[in-house]
Amino acid sequence: MESRHCLMLHGFTGGPYELTPLAEHLTSLGEICHVPTLPGHESDLRSLGQTQWKEWIVAASDEASRLTTLYGEIDLVGFSMGGLLSAYIANRFPIRRLVLLNAAVYYFSPLRFVKDVVRRIRTDDWAHWSKVKRTPLKATQQFIALNKQMRPELPQIKVPTLIAQGGMDGIIHPKSAQYLYRQLQGEKQLEIFADARHLICLEPGAQDVFRSVERFLTK
Repeated sequence: MESRHCLMLHGFTGGPYELTPLAEHLTSLGEICHVPTLPGHESDLRSLGQTQWKEWIVAASDEASRLTTLYGEIDLVGFSMGGLLSAYIANRFPIRRLVLLNAAVYYFSPLRFVKDVVRRIRTDDWAHWSKVKRTPLKATQQFIALNKQMRPELPQIKVPTLIAQGGMDGIIHPKSAQYLYRQLQGEKQLEIFADARHLICLEPGAQDVFRSVERFLTK
């Protein structure tokens, strides 16, 4: 892969760690990855309840502006909430290729949530669960507002896009991927990773996702 720059946007209540393994994979191929921490998403999440959705847009836009001013056309990867922010960025900055990972269009399915809890009980897998309990209600309301504001951006996207969705995602409903595929206007590719859950870059089978992203970006 030639030396290109890639902006990567993490999810709601998350951080760069959600994308770090993919960033490391792309870095090994020559891509220069930039993974900023969005406002309110510092380690303890204390300020998240005082953060407005527009601040996430401004922060992502400022970084996209900085990178495109310095380097011209860039690649863009958005995970979960970062996928919503990426839609906004893709319509306003010179983006070469866009990757949406478990993009947060339809973000909650009660049945899938219950199934995920049952799976966690059986496997004693509660990693990242304490973070959910610490999320301020006001922050969740801002996330919902962002979702509403960003949906009209989707039909305007014309850059080549890879839509990747975990089939076992208990937070983002897989129908999000189908919705995105119908809405986007440009060249698009949809891939479902049947066994992957929400943190798609941290899953045991994440290398399959990384290879898919690699193939898409090197077309």
